[in-house]
Amino acid sequence: MITVSGVSKSYNEHELFSGVSFTVGMSDRIAVIGRNGTGKTTLFEIIAGNIIPDSGSVSVRRDTAIGYLRQDVQPSSERSLLEYVSGSSDLISNLEHKIALVQEDLAEEQDEETVKGLLRKLGELQSLYEAKGGYSSEHEAKIILTGMGFAPSDFERPLSEFSGGWRTRIELTRLLFLSPDVLLLDEPTNYLDLETQRWFETYLKRYRGAVLVTSHDRAFLNNVASKVIAIEDEAVIFHHGDYDSYVGAREKDIETRKAAARRQEVEIRRQMRFVERFRAKNTKASQVQSRIKQLDKIERITVPRVMKKIHFNFREPPRSGRVVIELTHVAKSYGRHVVYQDLNVMLERGDRAALVGVNGAGKTTLLRILAGVLPFERGERVLGHNVTTAYFAQYYIESLNPDNSIIEELRGAAPDEPEQRLRGLAGAFLFSGDDVTKRISVLSGGEKTRIAIARMLVRPANLLLMDEPTNHLDIASREILTDALDAYQGTLCFITHDRTLIREIANKIIQVRDGQVTVFPGSYDDYLWRNRSPDGQAETMQTQPRIGQSRQPSTAVKGRQRKALEGQLRNEHYRAISPVRQRITEIEQETAANTARIAEIEAIMADPSHYKDSRNVVAVNREYVALKENVARLTAEWEGLIGEAERIDADYRKRREELAG
Repeated sequence: MITVSGVSKSYNEHELFSGVSFTVGMSDRIAVIGRNGTGKTTLFEIIAGNIIPDSGSVSVRRDTAIGYLRQDVQPSSERSLLEYVSGSSDLISNLEHKIALVQEDLAEEQDEETVKGLLRKLGELQSLYEAKGGYSSEHEAKIILTGMGFAPSDFERPLSEFSGGWRTRIELTRLLFLSPDVLLLDEPTNYLDLETQRWFETYLKRYRGAVLVTSHDRAFLNNVASKVIAIEDEAVIFHHGDYDSYVGAREKDIETRKAAARRQEVEIRRQMRFVERFRAKNTKASQVQSRIKQLDKIERITVPRVMKKIHFNFREPPRSGRVVIELTHVAKSYGRHVVYQDLNVMLERGDRAALVGVNGAGKTTLLRILAGVLPFERGERVLGHNVTTAYFAQYYIESLNPDNSIIEELRGAAPDEPEQRLRGLAGAFLFSGDDVTKRISVLSGGEKTRIAIARMLVRPANLLLMDEPTNHLDIASREILTDALDAYQGTLCFITHDRTLIREIANKIIQVRDGQVTVFPGSYDDYLWRNRSPDGQAETMQTQPRIGQSRQPSTAVKGRQRKALEGQLRNEHYRAISPVRQRITEIEQETAANTARIAEIEAIMADPSHYKDSRNVVAVNREYVALKENVARLTAEWEGLIGEAERIDADYRKRREELAG
């Protein structure tokens, strides 16, 4: 559908990429990756036709529709959410009006030939109405809106009432509804909570067109992409596979190139020694000149830059008491909006708790109460023995002094630390050599975030509270953050939409929903499994076990124990899959009955005598529209349940394989 041929682009003599060529097919799922500033968004703008490349061309098949989601797009309209998302409402309304007029004419017309002509016209209008999604468009828009985290009460709200992050989500929802042949999605998960991300991923997997996406969410890329286009050091690399397979292949390629570069260097030095040794001897003059020409022709093997892993001995924070912080019977409201009525939360030494829940559930409110920066109406907040806190808010980078250099900013947080140690810390966060003299004011958002985190860890508190620390960070910087938090020896509570960070750091999940908090000891994958299993009863904060008692993912077991666990696993699978399969059968039966009734009504509508009773025409038409909408709703539900059954079966197979070892 799209062919990119030899495209190059530079800005102010800085070359972003050169000679890029690739094609986009009907069902491609392509991840475009690279560090911040490498040109990913520029490549999307070129494909969308908004930027002209310096050289090369982009060819788009004539009938191909492209939908482009820019970062932080802010749609503005006084239309309702549902009207804006459905988009084609003007066309649908016009067709509905024309159909009603023809039906009115049929109810009054007596001439047989005229009736036949009106029937033909009615059939054409109804076919067009169906083709344009008239019977299902509003329902389909509601399904997508619900999947994207909007409540039914939001549907009639004007766009002007929604915040910036929600407006970006609205624009993404509209693109999904319009269903163009190619989706260009620039950081689509930036404002999506974890639950919405999972729904969005499933939707993209089933999407009928092609998808090109940029994202710094490693889990999202692995779940969606089957091809990778990586922009690295002005070169573009193509890979068939998901993100992790690209990383593995890239690491092998770099090691191979390092070895080849070393061999090449040995050979160059050998040739140079020959030249130096015999340069002054006339008998060797021709050989020397030949060696010099060979050296001039050698094309040096370049080795790509590799992002360093953190190698820094972070200071261990002072040891706290067993109970680090406890909230008891806390009540918090914003005006008439009650967030918590009876909040009880306790963090113990060594906890690495991730707060999860939909946007607006109250995660940030809870974190701010824990940090002591948000007052509440009732209850207690008690810090444990010898506890010191540090709070990283979403606006924390604004507290950096723009006039300071990087090293001055770190020195301000730890004035007694030796210069060498501060430089070592800066180097761990990718600021080496003269980089440490850069002013804060010239740094990017991601660089400021790295410095802010380094400043917190130079002399760490024993309780870190972090709200979206991955904002503005590319994948490489997120890996640095993960390494730093993994090395941290204190207690941690954090909010993030980055599932990779949660998986690698969290040993406890605290779910926030409807003003209640529920704790799930163990990993994020344990939480996902227990939260969906019919008998996976989560334990409340009042009855939470110690971290040492948390269930760990099972490894291979043998004998009677394995048979017992296999039986338990089969029972869990049966209880999970049975209601899904039963509902699938019910839907198929109801759809068959609806389809049969639709056929009967279409036969009635083909009979000219039907239109002599105008009230009957209206009633039958309403039933026809309702049946069509119901079939569309059932079909969408059926597709979702088929996907759910596939996921349940896949999880069962995976757990059974883990059990077998």
